[in-house]
Amino acid sequence: MKKSKVYFCKEITPENVVKMYKVLGRELPGKVAVKLHSGEEGNQNYLRPEFVKPMVEYVNGTVVECNTAYEGARNTSEKHKKLLEEHNWNKYFNVDLMDEEGPDKVLPVENGKVLKENFVGKDIEKYDSMLVLSHFKGHPMGGYGGALKQLSIGCASSEGKAWIHSAGQSKDQYSIWNNLPEQNKFLESMADAAGTVVKYFGDKIAFINIMANMSVDCDCCAVAEDPCMKDIGILASTDPIAIDQACIDLVKNSDDPGKEHFLERVNSRNGTHTIDAAAELGFGTKEYELINVE
Repeated sequence: MKKSKVYFCKEITPENVVKMYKVLGRELPGKVAVKLHSGEEGNQNYLRPEFVKPMVEYVNGTVVECNTAYEGARNTSEKHKKLLEEHNWNKYFNVDLMDEEGPDKVLPVENGKVLKENFVGKDIEKYDSMLVLSHFKGHPMGGYGGALKQLSIGCASSEGKAWIHSAGQSKDQYSIWNNLPEQNKFLESMADAAGTVVKYFGDKIAFINIMANMSVDCDCCAVAEDPCMKDIGILASTDPIAIDQACIDLVKNSDDPGKEHFLERVNSRNGTHTIDAAAELGFGTKEYELINVE
């Protein structure tokens, strides 16, 4: 597989997010879903709606989210919609909670490592294309969160999230946490699930990772650590594996003293195993060319 192109821009502004999308040269047709992280109640690090507004408007997108599988302000549609409103997402955008109504859409996992099927919010069927707009940061379970996590856990319904976290053992969001699988099985389940969404949209999907507010904790944490590294930049690619690998490499090659703390979180969870597993599944490559955009 030839190297994937990953574009990089150092200055993080709303206008540069749009610029990076344009550089990709991939026009997303029809009705565009913009998958992003809307932030848990109390989280201070998530990217605000004002920041992503020019990008969402440029593709005339609908912001899409799914319910969570853990206690908090987003594990039921009623609570989740209230928080989306409090975080001002509805003020600027059409917002679709894709799994508000069942039944889930079942995406088959072909030649997966762990899963045979993936359960996503059924409203995914409303969209012709998807922009995966990820805030790159650490994660308490996955080690890090980027494009692959948005594709897998992000697009999964509440039951689908439980399914991935339990490596295909249960869809019950309340019981899975007492009997979690071996870590690599969970990471491989994420890779399996991510691949199904990429396959679903084919060449009608694009990825932007924003390396800002880089805490070791995810935007799903109500109580998250403050960022431990300085902002690095914006990346864009049509390959979700290459873009996540490039982000990890930028952290590793940084001279920021906070990178040790960040990488400790990634490595202690074996986070890059998700990237390795995804590359083995073949819906992208870890080999990339980083192209600077001024």
